[in-house]
Amino acid sequence: MKIAFQILLSILFIQFLGVQVTAQSNTATDTLKVEGVCNMCKERIQKAAFVKGVKWVEWDKSTQELVVIYRTKRTDLNRIAKAIAQAGHDNSIMKASTEAYTKLPECCGYRDGVHVH
Repeated sequence: MKIAFQILLSILFIQFLGVQVTAQSNTATDTLKVEGVCNMCKERIQKAAFVKGVKWVEWDKSTQELVVIYRTKRTDLNRIAKAIAQAGHDNSIMKASTEAYTKLPECCGYRDGVHVH
């Protein structure tokens, strides 16, 4: 009986490891350069990046980098970059349209290098 229980536990453990490996292979972590200047930009960038399938985002103002963890079966880096550009922020994959950029608050103007905080 004890041996059967140990075998059962071993099988369950191996199956659990298989599920963990599969789950990990369905996620990706990427870094995207995103233009912005302030905490309002940070909130906007992170909110825009949180498309369906994204699990975690963090934008760093000093490095201008967004780290994003997402489910590869639900989204991809291009879709995330497009959402950020539509919110008015240029990134390493896509530039924001002039229309989206001009909708940003004045203090968030990053293209001209002049911003007020």
